[in-house]
Amino acid sequence: MATIITVSLLIISLSFFSISSAKISGQPGINYGQLGNNLPPPKTSINLIKSLKAKRVKIYDTNPLILKSLENTNLQVSIMVPNELVSKISTNQTLSDQWVQSNVAPFYHKTLIRYLLVGNELISSTSPDTWHHIVPAMQRIKTSLTTFRLHKVKVGTPCALDVLESSFPPSNGTFRNDIAFRVMKPMLKFLSKTKSFFFLDVYPFFAWSSDPKNIDLNYALFESKTITVTDSGTGLVYHNLFDQMVDAVYFAMNRIGYPDIRIFIAETGWPNGGNLDQIGANIHNAATYNRNFVKKVTKKPTVGTPARPGWSLPSFIFALYNENLKPGLGTERHFGLLYPNGSGIYEIDLSGKTPESEFPALPPAEDYKGKAWCVVAEGANVSLVAAALSYACSQGNGTCDPIQRGQLCFEPNSVVGHANYAFSSYWAQFRSIGGTCNFNGLAEATSKDPSYGSCKFPSVIL
Repeated sequence: MATIITVSLLIISLSFFSISSAKISGQPGINYGQLGNNLPPPKTSINLIKSLKAKRVKIYDTNPLILKSLENTNLQVSIMVPNELVSKISTNQTLSDQWVQSNVAPFYHKTLIRYLLVGNELISSTSPDTWHHIVPAMQRIKTSLTTFRLHKVKVGTPCALDVLESSFPPSNGTFRNDIAFRVMKPMLKFLSKTKSFFFLDVYPFFAWSSDPKNIDLNYALFESKTITVTDSGTGLVYHNLFDQMVDAVYFAMNRIGYPDIRIFIAETGWPNGGNLDQIGANIHNAATYNRNFVKKVTKKPTVGTPARPGWSLPSFIFALYNENLKPGLGTERHFGLLYPNGSGIYEIDLSGKTPESEFPALPPAEDYKGKAWCVVAEGANVSLVAAALSYACSQGNGTCDPIQRGQLCFEPNSVVGHANYAFSSYWAQFRSIGGTCNFNGLAEATSKDPSYGSCKFPSVIL
């Protein structure tokens, strides 16, 4: 069976070489996120995107100021239907027409809108009630584009790797049982019929950081010279984690009858910083990953992946800026190529033409080592902190004994004061079994000892 699969993949890769490689530039674009309260205006941002030599730009809405700023720039543009509209559009062609007429048609002739994404990671971020609306919404939007003669726009929707039931080895790539035939097969049928792309978010950082003992960091950074992984099912040899992850999706699509759908990397990147306890998130690794990614996808002749040699991988790197309003762990706010003031966090050329030797030396890749405590994050909602405090204390094991009335850490008698102790105590006791310093984004690790007087806070060693 493995031999048959390998042969069929070879035939497919040859027959589709011209449409997947010759006409689609591998030069990456950039994801222009706007979740920051300190970001430059659109015109400045577009100039910065051009200075990075991006081929295309993706925004997560249809911001008219941004679309206007993109006029006559020669940048291919990807826009997005917001998640909350997908279900409504799926059952209402008039609403779909109105949305396209208002958000796409006015800009189409001067701004190179080429991709229209229906929602963002809907399968990961919405309830199952929404999933069956995804493909009908894509069909409605495509019909609206045809109605208004906007023929150059490809319709798709971004998916994360959690659409897979299994991904290792790559030839075992399989879509989850709950979505394989109910959601993914109709989606792939639509993408095949319209000659669109399967938009995929690929983050080797998260795969590596979840299992750093068994996944080599250099393998995740495209830096591995000797470490390889051989797929026991096909004999294909992998030299980096990114190819492994992408090929698992190719095999999953092949398994349900759609081997020829092209993958478009909707997001990839590596964080340049994060919480104190998030290993591997630093400027050195971010620059290394993104520069190596650019080299891979711009290489001539086109490299592709082991399962799809020679297939171009159009892409967007995440992200333009470090965005200070993004929720979640610290890494979420540190994926930018630029600081909010527009200066580069590290040098990068998305055209792939600048040799590595011409870039300045990078700072060393160092993770914090030493004592750490867990405290309330700056700006955290006090009501939510109170609920998190209650949760930490409910875990028992003496977690909150010292902040009880009359005990050493009772004063100051405030929600934040008590939570600082409770979060540190919880982390110190339960980290070995998976407890984190997060509390839904309300907490952060610190190297500054918050102890005071006779009140000594428990710590962990990183």
